[in-house]
Formats: sequence, structure tokens, C-alpha cells
Amino acid sequence: MIKGLERKSYEERLKELGLFRLRKRGLSFSIYCLQPAVSVRLLGVGGGRKEPSPKGRILLDGCTITCPCLEYETRPLVIKLKTKTNTEYFLESCSREERDSWALDITGAIHAGHPVQVQHLHRMKNSFKLPSNISLNHIVDKMHDNSCGIKMTPNVEQGNTYKETFTGSAVVDWLISNNFSASRLEAVTLASMLMEENFIRPIGARSTEAMRSGNLAEQFLDDSTALYLFAESYKKKTNSKEELHLSILELSGTIVKQGYLVKQGHKRKNWKVRRFVLRAEPAFLHYYDPTKEENRPVGGFSLRGSLVSALEDNGVPTGVKGNVQGNLFKIITKNDIHYYIKASSKAERAQWIEAIKRLT
Repeated sequence: MIKGLERKSYEERLKELGLFRLRKRGLSFSIYCLQPAVSVRLLGVGGGRKEPSPKGRILLDGCTITCPCLEYETRPLVIKLKTKTNTEYFLESCSREERDSWALDITGAIHAGHPVQVQHLHRMKNSFKLPSNISLNHIVDKMHDNSCGIKMTPNVEQGNTYKETFTGSAVVDWLISNNFSASRLEAVTLASMLMEENFIRPIGARSTEAMRSGNLAEQFLDDSTALYLFAESYKKKTNSKEELHLSILELSGTIVKQGYLVKQGHKRKNWKVRRFVLRAEPAFLHYYDPTKEENRPVGGFSLRGSLVSALEDNGVPTGVKGNVQGNLFKIITKNDIHYYIKASSKAERAQWIEAIKRLT
């Protein structure tokens, strides 16, 4: 017994020793910040006032910590510890706040003999300094990587299932884990930039509502209930031959119909005139900017599995921005991306809907 602690209660001894506790699945994890044996002890949680008995100990000298740990897709609250003998331990917390707090304390304990490093860790926790030469294209390329990219899974919100999506907190964890950000504040700002530049977009009520906020820092949610997906306008870069092949394939179909329509933008939700070209075999709908001389589409999407329908002419339909009414129709792709388009008349709208339906 350390002198001066003999008459103190168990909880008071923990406080005096700088010990932090995390209860999970019948165990409490405790960091003992005492040199030279800085360690994490696993204590059994018993009933009554009996002092918990140690179930094991993890020596932190020479340990490395991984947080966020992305090895388990369904367990985002895990902290990984690897000792200098290459033994791995996985500790799971109850919330992201608790996980990050423990990760900071354990890292501080690992570097307990180096106060300068400990001070640096605490500064980094609230860091907000994105690198000046950051490349959003490089980040999104890596996010798409099959081996180390962000994992896309089906998610359910308010009874609706959204395929190939990821949560806001998963994006933040991924950005930190891949060293694109040093703190959650930085990662949220970086994710907001990705959304602003139309690399990713919100899906579902919670994230969509947040995007309507005027403050860029509040548009992206670091939340496990806020859903996002890759914007369809982003096409993962491939080598030139694959890119050329894709372009030739998309544009090789027979032109079925073309004409000028007004389309609502995905980013700023403003309405612009576009020349639409409908192709069959394969079925694609491309749109062009009539103000540009080059004959390349500014966007387009496959019609396979899409839905098309007319919108009500009375009032402004849900999802439509601005005072735009009448002759509207909507196309929903198989990835649940919504396109709002306005024709010049009811007859023209009916013609486009009928032509598109034949190819979906």
C-alpha cells in the first residue's frame, strides 16, 4: 500500500493514483499512471463493497495504440493496443466520446515520461489546421479503394433502407485513421469540403436537413445516424484506356430523343438549361451545357433500374427548390439519386416520361 492511501476508500485511491475506469461486458479497464510499470489493468466487477480483483494487466511501455480502429466494420468503438511483444488487445467502449477520451488518456500514459509529447497530444485533440496542399481528389480516390477505402453498407433510417452508404462518424473516423486529419474538428471540416465540392452527398432526412444549414461547419454531421454516399457525378479515376472505354460505351447507344430541358442542380439547387440526350443500348441519359462549345456531357446516368414520374402542377413539390412550378418530372436512379427536371409544356413532359420509361 502506498503511504497516505491506507485509510482512503477504493474510489478515492483510484482518483489519487490518476486512474480512469471504463466498464464494458463485466470488466472495468483501469490505467495506472505509475512509473516504471505504466499499465492497463482488467478488473472484475463484483457486487457489494468488495474491491475488484485484477483479471490481467497490459504493460504500456513500448505499446502502440490505434484509434479509430477500422479492422472491425461493425465495431466502430474499438481501441487496439499492440505491445512491444506484438500481442494485440482490443478494448471496446460505449460511445465515441468515451473511446476518444480513453485513447487520449492511454496515449498520454504511454508517453508519461515525455511531458512535451503529452502536451502535444492535448493540443492535437483540439487541432484545427488543415494542410495547405490538401487534394480532395486524392482523398476521394483513396475512399474508393477496395482494400483501404471507406466501407459502404446498407443503412436504415425511418424505415427506409439506403444501399451503399456510410455514416458521418464513419467518414470522420476514416479521415483520422488515414492521417488526413488530426482531430475530429478537422475531419468534420474536411468532410464538409468534400460535400460542398459534390464528392459526397447526404441521403436520408437527418443529413439532408443538416445540409440546409447556412454554416459550412454545421452542414456535415459527425453522427452514426447521419447517412452519406458518393455523389454520382464523381467517377473514380481509372487509367486512360478504361476511362476511354467507359466514355465510348456510354455514348455509343442509339439516340432516341434529345431536346432542351431545365434541370435542378445537386449542389446549389439552382435551375439551369441543359440539352438532354437519351440513348438506348445501353440506356443512358446525358445532359450538356449549351453555353460550351465542346460536345462533352457535363453529367449523365444509367437508366437501368430507374424510376420516372410526373410531379404535381399545384404548388412547389417536395424536393424542388425555388418558386418553380408546373411541367416537372423526377427521375430516381437505382442508387436513390433524385433528378428534378422541368419541361416547357405538359405534352413535352409526357413525351420525355414515356421515352424514358421504355428504357428503364
